Parts: sequence; structure tokens; C-alpha cells
Amino acid sequence: MSQTLSDSGSYQFLRTKKDEAAYIVTLDNPPVNVLNLKLLQEIPQAIKQANDDPEVRGVVITGAGANAFCAGADLRMMQTFSPDEATKVVQTGHAAFFAVENSPKPVIAAVNGLALGGGNELAMSCDIRYVSDRARFGQPEVKLGLIPAWGGTQRMTRLVGTGKAKELIFSGQMINAQEALRIGLVNKIVPDGEELRAATDFIRVLASNVSPLAIAQAKIAINEGIQEGAMKNALEYEVNAVKILSTSNDLKEGVQAFLEKRQPKFTGN
Repeated sequence: MSQTLSDSGSYQFLRTKKDEAAYIVTLDNPPVNVLNLKLLQEIPQAIKQANDDPEVRGVVITGAGANAFCAGADLRMMQTFSPDEATKVVQTGHAAFFAVENSPKPVIAAVNGLALGGGNELAMSCDIRYVSDRARFGQPEVKLGLIPAWGGTQRMTRLVGTGKAKELIFSGQMINAQEALRIGLVNKIVPDGEELRAATDFIRVLASNVSPLAIAQAKIAINEGIQEGAMKNALEYEVNAVKILSTSNDLKEGVQAFLEKRQPKFTGN
């Protein structure tokens, strides 16, 4: 039987509950679950709550509603974007997604609908991605005059390879679930509406016959082996890049054009 882990007042933009051995974190910022600073700050709190519960054997992150797992960053954060503010936004995202990536418990993204920008970066910070057959993925930041600076430049490269990561990041192209599976961005496609069940079922299997200590140690070995201790240093390149972009005319134009629903006119300045 499902059991609520936190009361409704604990989080402003998340809903959490325990479903047997699974701890389900639902992004809840309608209509498309965009990531603001408060939501980003709540993610590590929810992950810690799961980590501290010995009955929890895995975490599932999903999005509220039927249309989006998460459509990216809340662009209102960028309308007055000084270098100091840009640094805070990037580092807050890094901290949130590091908490996901470094949880000793498996974290599964159950992707329903759009996973764009920061939403795709959040999904990539999870260990495994189970997705709806109508899910779509992309890193459209360059169309705003930005880069995928919440780990996107690093995690996508590690998942799909340098050439494909550059193609997707440079173009801002959106891809469907089938293409995401083909290139290794996601693990499994399920019928729309079944992604949460698939993720929780996976955790139930782990809870029935797998050592949680062994999983935790395997996760550390895999993550450290891939990163060779360099991920933290590599993310500093994202911080520095966004500092530079934060005062650019291209960023101002990209955000304004998006809000006005028109094509941007970039000048390279």
C-alpha cells in the first residue's frame, strides 16, 4: 500500500510518496513542470529523505500531468541575468542533479511527455530512463543563447558519445523516444502511461533479490570509473560559459524571442 512520506506542506513544487520499496518524486509545477530555483533546491531534500529511509530501495522521478516530464528551466530566472545570478542558477542545478546522480540508491526517471533542456539534464542524471512512447527529448539552449549548463554538456557526451552529443546540442534538435533509444539516451520505451509502473516494478525486483549495499557500491564504482574524478572539474566549464553568456545580447534576444513566440535574431554578441 502506498504511504505518503511528506505532508503537502513539505515541498512547494514536488509531491512525494512511498510505494512499497519505491520512493516516488513527482515534479509538480504546472503546466509543464519547469525548473525554478526553489524546485531545484527541493530535489536534494527529497533525495535525502529517500536515502535516509531504510525501507526505500530505489527512487523514481516523474512529472505531474500528461504532457511533460519537465520542459526545462523557468525562463523568468533569466530575464535579469547578471554573472553572479547566472552562477547561482547553474550551481543550484549542479547541486540538485549531483544529489540525484550520487544517491546510493538507484534513481529511475519515468519520463512522460517532454524532457527538454533542464528536464533532459535531470533525466540524464538518473541511473536509468524508462520513457513513454510519446516522450520527446532535446537540449534547445543554444536557441536561447545558452548552453546545457546543468550537466548536459558532460552527461550527454558520456551517454551517447561525443559526435551525437555535439549534433544534438549544437542544433537544439528535438528527438522522439525511438531515436533516443537508438542512440542510448534512454533504456526502455513503454506504452504511454506505463512508464511509472515500469520504473516501480524495476525497483520491486531489486528489493526482492538484490543487495542494496552491493548496488550502492556498484553505483560508486561505475560513476567514478566513468568520470575518473573529472566531472566536478568539467562542470566548472559550464559555470564559466554561462557567466560569459549571461550578459550577452544573444541571450537577451533569445529569451525575449521565446517569450514573444517569434524567431530570434542573433548577432553573435
